[in-house]
Amino acid sequence: MSWKKFGRSLLYPHLAIIICLLPIAVTLLVLALVYLSPESVVAILAYLLAFYVLLVICLRVPRIIQFCKTFKQENKYLQKWFSDVHLRMNVSLYGSLLWNIIFAVFQLVLGFYHQSFWFMAMFIYYVMLSVMRFFLVRHTRVYQANEATQMETKKSVFCGWMLLLMNLALAVVVTFLICWDQVYKHHMITTIAMATFTFITFAFAIVDLVRYKKYQSPVYSAAKSINLIAGCVSMLTLETAMLATFGTTESPLFRQIILAATGAAVIGFAIVMALIMIIKGSRQLKKITPPVNSDVI
Repeated sequence: MSWKKFGRSLLYPHLAIIICLLPIAVTLLVLALVYLSPESVVAILAYLLAFYVLLVICLRVPRIIQFCKTFKQENKYLQKWFSDVHLRMNVSLYGSLLWNIIFAVFQLVLGFYHQSFWFMAMFIYYVMLSVMRFFLVRHTRVYQANEATQMETKKSVFCGWMLLLMNLALAVVVTFLICWDQVYKHHMITTIAMATFTFITFAFAIVDLVRYKKYQSPVYSAAKSINLIAGCVSMLTLETAMLATFGTTESPLFRQIILAATGAAVIGFAIVMALIMIIKGSRQLKKITPPVNSDVI
């Protein structure tokens, strides 16, 4: 019985012990990978400690999931958050609007610093994205989903036309970028942080687009489509930064070919999404707006 208790306490230690061991294991693992040879005793002990910490954390995953479920059921604020779709959409739009403004200012600063036409164009692009999100926020702040269907559809069609014009202009900007081969090298840590943030936001944009499709709201769909298109443009921006930072051995022709292929894919996808929003919204408006019947004399 004592062996069972010992084994259980070894596999399921107190949470405070795990919290204390986690930074120690990560630090020793990094030091072992960077400075020590794999055959050294200290490196082997670091690997064993990291494996043990990972094992006990994985064994606690069911408890963590159960704790999160219980906390979600008992917390009134979390219940409000997960049950109120309108609240989540407003928070998402306000957050996206704020982030767009911050990112637009960042692109403007880079444009002045590098004297770059590309960064200036991206500043204008994100300002226009902010304008579209502002129009959507004004609607969702007052109306629930499908409460004003005709107004929602008109705003969706407006966003589609605006996206179409923006991406046609972006095609011209990408053409100048490829012809002039203007890429700017960032710090490696900055580029890795950009890549992590871009991939996470891109994944969430895809998930949200599928998740909010079931509500059949033109404004919700337009907001999530804008998020996905913005994520695609961020991928293009990230590619230029990664080619400049890590692709030091490639020729300018290779960079131009890669940027041309990615730029064409991103712009083509964005134009198709914009056309879908325009065509689908126009058809819905025809169904919503009743035809005017003239009196027959």
